[in-house]
Amino acid sequence: MRDYTQLNGLALAYVGDAIYEVYIRDYLVSTGQSRPNQLHKQATHYVSAKAQAFLMNEMLAAKILTEEEELFYRRGRNSKSHTSAKNADVTTYRIATGFEALMGYLHLLNKKERLEELVDWCIKKVGETNGK
Repeated sequence: MRDYTQLNGLALAYVGDAIYEVYIRDYLVSTGQSRPNQLHKQATHYVSAKAQAFLMNEMLAAKILTEEEELFYRRGRNSKSHTSAKNADVTTYRIATGFEALMGYLHLLNKKERLEELVDWCIKKVGETNGK
């Protein structure tokens, strides 16, 4: 097995983006949504760079992350990406990349319980923000 703690932040974010999206899609379908257009629209409340940056800032403010989790968030946030988000400024995009790196780190290190705890927290936070 590979030592995933040595992966760079963008590689972690690459995995984390996909993992987080699957959790959100599972959640949305479980709520009874079935129309693809509606599912996509709802998903953006959770997976857009703006949403992920908001959630990351909320997690940091609530101090719910361990030191190690914050380290992997910063690794992703500080990574030098040669691409940029279509609908977000550089700061928002970098914070969102850090969020995805954190999700990727938790997934690759098989910290499923903690990953699901944070994803559930994010789902509840978005629900509170959107009045659900």
